[in-house]
Amino acid sequence: MESVINKYIKAPVETAPLAVFRILFGLMMFFSIVRFWSYGWIDKLYIQPKFFFSYFGFEWVKPLGVYTYLIFIICGLAALLVALGYRYKLSIIIFFLSFTYIELMDKTTYLNHYYFISLLSFLMIFLPANATYSLDAYLNPKKSFEYVPSWTVNSIKLLLSIVYFYAGLAKLNSDWLLKAMPLKIWLPSKFDTPFIGGLLGEEWVQYAFSWSGALYDLTIPFFLLFKKTRPYAFVMVVVFHVLTRVLFPIGMFPYVMIISALIFFDASFHEKILKYLSKFLKVDDTKFNNQKVYQHFSTITSKMKMTVLIAFFAIQLIFPFRYLLYPGELFWTEEGYRFSWRVMLMEKSGYAQFKIVDGESGRWFYVDNTDFITLFQEKQMAFQPDFILEYAHFLKNHFEKDGHKNVQVFVDCQVSLNGRLSTTYIDPTIDLGKQRESFLHKNWITPFKDEIKGI
Repeated sequence: MESVINKYIKAPVETAPLAVFRILFGLMMFFSIVRFWSYGWIDKLYIQPKFFFSYFGFEWVKPLGVYTYLIFIICGLAALLVALGYRYKLSIIIFFLSFTYIELMDKTTYLNHYYFISLLSFLMIFLPANATYSLDAYLNPKKSFEYVPSWTVNSIKLLLSIVYFYAGLAKLNSDWLLKAMPLKIWLPSKFDTPFIGGLLGEEWVQYAFSWSGALYDLTIPFFLLFKKTRPYAFVMVVVFHVLTRVLFPIGMFPYVMIISALIFFDASFHEKILKYLSKFLKVDDTKFNNQKVYQHFSTITSKMKMTVLIAFFAIQLIFPFRYLLYPGELFWTEEGYRFSWRVMLMEKSGYAQFKIVDGESGRWFYVDNTDFITLFQEKQMAFQPDFILEYAHFLKNHFEKDGHKNVQVFVDCQVSLNGRLSTTYIDPTIDLGKQRESFLHKNWITPFKDEIKGI
């Protein structure tokens, strides 16, 4: 045990991998913010809507009207400063807080890779990623170091390995492996993809994609860890993520994962990258020569960081399995589905018509959802129970303020999962206005009428 601790936690390693990771991560995040802004998504997703779906416990996190642009400006500038390594600690904290605030503003925009960026930026707060090749090191040589403890690099590797391996575990279910769902639904629509479009309608190709996807996620961290297989594994990383980017609209995530995988390479590889970068920028890399050989953390600092990181990784290992605390089919109820690296596992669509009943007069009417939420929000709301409940509470409050008494809210909700016929999703006799959001099981979700075997 002591040898493991010395090798993977205490042993000194070169700072180059952290420097390269910091630079590429910061630049990737900066261009992601610019891209998001340039596509008009800030206005479309956070300015135009009248209502925003909140995460339980974070109802206070809302867009700030036109000042929402300021949050994106702060986030983008912080990302750029992270890349430059200027006032790194403050910059990465600001980036983490601003990016996570953006992520929490509306649950409708939830994506696994947004969650990944929040986790990664939180982890980077505790890493000396500015120890070399940074403005901090240039302006204050006394704070530059040639070596840092190995846990600083290995913690990033561990987080990436968890993401991949858990994504692979999630694919070990009968819909994915035995029915090739939902790829059997998605791939045929990509018939116009260059070179491979004509094959995507073939059933054997759909099964091949399903099985190879699961195998890739389960094994790629191990292939990246071993030196002999690492170059071939990285080629697999590039091919896999470029292919997913071509086939599916998942934004910058493939590029983020490709860049992140570089952390598995030896320090000599990263030193070459820094030398090429110096030549490209016409920067004298001797300006970043380290004045100190090894960065020593005080005992108190080390213990505090280790405590936080142990808790952090314990949560990452355990939290995705919280679905085991709930009855019913996970894909159906989605209780414990988010934040568990279940990437692109289901095609779910729904229809939700809300009925408002005046409890005193008995009069009732149906709601036109487009009066309150966007089409994108309505699409997401119609098959996710926590969305449905939050929207029902909003409708109750709205119409009571409008003069109706003792408002009751019922919903006719029909949902289809992975090509199955639509069926009733929410008990239509339950007044959702009386139900309260919590981490307890939502017993007003109707039972799943099929079976999905697996993890």
